[in-house]
Amino acid sequence: MRLNDINKGVHKNRKRLRIGRGPGSGHGKTSGRGHKGQGQLAGWSAPSIFEGGRSPIIRRVPKRGFNNRHGKIVKSINVSDLESAFEAGADVTPELLRTSGVAKGIWHELKILGDGEISKSLSVSAHRFSKQAREKILAAGGSVSEVPGPAALVKGQKKVRNTEQSASP
Repeated sequence: MRLNDINKGVHKNRKRLRIGRGPGSGHGKTSGRGHKGQGQLAGWSAPSIFEGGRSPIIRRVPKRGFNNRHGKIVKSINVSDLESAFEAGADVTPELLRTSGVAKGIWHELKILGDGEISKSLSVSAHRFSKQAREKILAAGGSVSEVPGPAALVKGQKKVRNTEQSASP
């Protein structure tokens, strides 16, 4: 190591750059911002999607599909996941799968699929089962029960609103 290798604190006591203080500073007049245009304004910075004024790609690409307000998100879990996550004789419910972290994310219904092998006898309850998953769970000595999904509104039926209001503080 030599003295020229030491660079810690080189800029520690460096003087603040004073811009807009005459041509001798090298940063006078326009203060390093150039002439005219949006970039000269204080506090201005281009949005990350700004393409210099041309029609942005988000507007050039056509719209596709729609967001289904009434669609249900179905989470699928394989029997091999149940095999590794639970002990023999356990009662497996959608709530237990959600809290234990086996079925992560946002979902409304749970479907058990038949990928992998299962040797433990489990009492599994879910909203849906594939034919193969049902056969494998029953063959391992377990039981299967279907849980009704979240209640859907029938067309024309209105939501019941709570009309009671709490007293003002």
